[in-house]
Amino acid sequence: MARGYILVLALAALLLLGIATVSRSKGLRGKEPQRAPRIPSQFSQGERITMKESLKGAIRIPTVSFNPEEYNTTALAEFGQYIRKVFPTVFKTSFIQHEVVGEYSHLFTVQGSDRSLQPYMLLAHIDVVPAPDQGWEVPPFSGLERDGFIYGRGTLDNKNSVMAILQALELLLIRNYIPRRSFFIALGHDEEVSGANGAQKISALLQARGVQLAFIVDEGSFILDGFIASLNKPVAMVSVSEKGALNLMLQVNMTPGHSSAPPEETSIGILAAAVSRLEQTPLPNMFGSGPSEMMLQQMATELSFPANIVFSNLWLFGPLASRLMERDYITNALVRTTTAVTVFKAGIKVNVIPPVAQSTVNFRIHPAQTVQEVLELVKNIVADDRVQFHVLDAFEPLPVSPSDDQALGYQLIRQTLQSVFPEVNIVAPGICIGQTDSRHYTNLTTGIYRFNPIYLKPQDFRSIHGINERISVQNYEAQVKFIFEFIQNADTDQEPVSHLHEL
Repeated sequence: MARGYILVLALAALLLLGIATVSRSKGLRGKEPQRAPRIPSQFSQGERITMKESLKGAIRIPTVSFNPEEYNTTALAEFGQYIRKVFPTVFKTSFIQHEVVGEYSHLFTVQGSDRSLQPYMLLAHIDVVPAPDQGWEVPPFSGLERDGFIYGRGTLDNKNSVMAILQALELLLIRNYIPRRSFFIALGHDEEVSGANGAQKISALLQARGVQLAFIVDEGSFILDGFIASLNKPVAMVSVSEKGALNLMLQVNMTPGHSSAPPEETSIGILAAAVSRLEQTPLPNMFGSGPSEMMLQQMATELSFPANIVFSNLWLFGPLASRLMERDYITNALVRTTTAVTVFKAGIKVNVIPPVAQSTVNFRIHPAQTVQEVLELVKNIVADDRVQFHVLDAFEPLPVSPSDDQALGYQLIRQTLQSVFPEVNIVAPGICIGQTDSRHYTNLTTGIYRFNPIYLKPQDFRSIHGINERISVQNYEAQVKFIFEFIQNADTDQEPVSHLHEL
């Protein structure tokens, strides 16, 4: 049956060869005249050396977050002093206000000359995940440079953004730049462990001051290179939504006893079977719901045959496209709620039947689903009354931000990409499969865009929270250049058109 269906689709593809069309946003395809930045993004050799050495210094400060109650406060305090030292102009400029929030996070208010323009915000986070030395080519907090790459925890997630934002602003200020549009820079210190003491407090502070933002730009996606087998060009994926999360503990209780006379099933066996069912039964494929379909349609013409035909005509090939997306673990995460068993605890002694077995499962929830829907699906898959479910924490997926021609933040990213990365002609909205601090700011704007203006290859993706995390010097310089131009591009008179959040 499946072979016959695929054969029919293949025949239909041949018929469509001459008539295939692609729906592509005018804003993404059109080549609007580019307004040259008032200050050219040209840096001297000395400035380029300074910017990479400043990043290396930041990497050497181990601002590790271990859990919501434990992070390296000594390193966080040191980092606050470090940015004062390497970006002196930022801290002494009269129209920039600096505040420390939640003891270690930083909020910069850059006052523009035109108060009628709605402000925006640039986000990044200071903290990093732990990095044991095992497996690294160099010590993870050494900031060593090898073969044009700077190595260390935080080079991609997310000290590169922290330093690039402040570096770009420093370079603009020493060139006597005065912004027209006001903007904020928010640097959280606990993003890796929820953001409750950093981003959440900054958001509450700005809301209390009556601040409403035109848009926010945070980490979350990249210029993806080599992630899609049938695409030989890089694609800039700007995440317009973010997955939710559910951390669920499964627990089985039994009467303990001696291992010499075991019951038919132990708590470990029951729980292991339940966890296995979850791993063997993926949650529903949500392809066609959310921004992923639009992303694929916009890159369709650049794909090789027959993928170009399939993704150009999703009205016909939707089921096939859905199956193709499932084949790779990264694209699979774009089309469904993912299931990851991350913790398993059981047993107290080799000859004792364990009284309790526990496992924690992390679900990253697709924007088309809710926490409650996922919880019900999980219970139906496990289908065992002996397994108890305890929600440790959860939050819903974020709303979809606008990406049309009237979406100011999205179009400014696209405009700046065309200038800094002219070889990147595919810009598409997507889903952020991780969690970012931006989820704490939905009370301040409907336009939240998650994008790191650097190239990312599959091997680089695996290094984030993994080993040998690194960024090329060229990549980092381009990121600084992007922000340098983006801040100037944001001085446009254009104001964001009011949008309702898409669900």
